[in-house]
Amino acid sequence: MHVVLVHPDIPGNVGNIGRTCVAIGATLHLVKPMGFVLDDKKVKRAGLDYWQSLDLVIHKSRLSMERLLFKEQSPFLFSRFAEQNIWSAKFNKDSILVFGSETKGLPKAMIKKYQKQTYKIPMTGPVRSLNIASAAAVAIYEVLRQTM
Repeated sequence: MHVVLVHPDIPGNVGNIGRTCVAIGATLHLVKPMGFVLDDKKVKRAGLDYWQSLDLVIHKSRLSMERLLFKEQSPFLFSRFAEQNIWSAKFNKDSILVFGSETKGLPKAMIKKYQKQTYKIPMTGPVRSLNIASAAAVAIYEVLRQTM
């Protein structure tokens, strides 16, 4: 499985998602520019001592990431603005899960380009969105549920 964070802003969230990736053997892809540097103490603190076990790939741009990852398999993008619900997605063990930055979400051009592959996580309360680390965990474990 591949978890992609496009332009992440908050180091603690990246550390948390990285730890989840280590727990299930997924590769974490970070797309520059990012709102922090990777040696930030907050990243390492959230990832704890698992960070050195993380399969991490850094991409210099969104387009270079798309060319590399999306050439053989369609991605699953996540946005609170999507019309499709995550429960309708059919994942496989090599799924590519794509999340935007905490403050801006995914670029609009990306959502438009991959509209049929964009999903939301349902919420029934009055919040605008889930924390990205929580959203990633929901999606990652739904992939595991469907493929184990």
